[in-house]
Amino acid sequence: MSTIPNDLARAQEEWHTAYRQLADRPCAALRRRLLRLSTQPMFHPYWQSRRQGAWAALHGARHDRAAS
Repeated sequence: MSTIPNDLARAQEEWHTAYRQLADRPCAALRRRLLRLSTQPMFHPYWQSRRQGAWAALHGARHDRAAS
């Protein structure tokens, strides 16, 4: 399987950061940021010819980056 593009992995990491921040201090600005960040990984060009295996790889890449 090919590697996940850096911008896609970064967008996923930013989403998780915003989600944690929203859990700590709920506010409209963070909810809007989370919604905006949700579209980046979902509609990234990388997915145009990929299937579920690639989506699972993105989540695995997040865990791999956190471990290193």
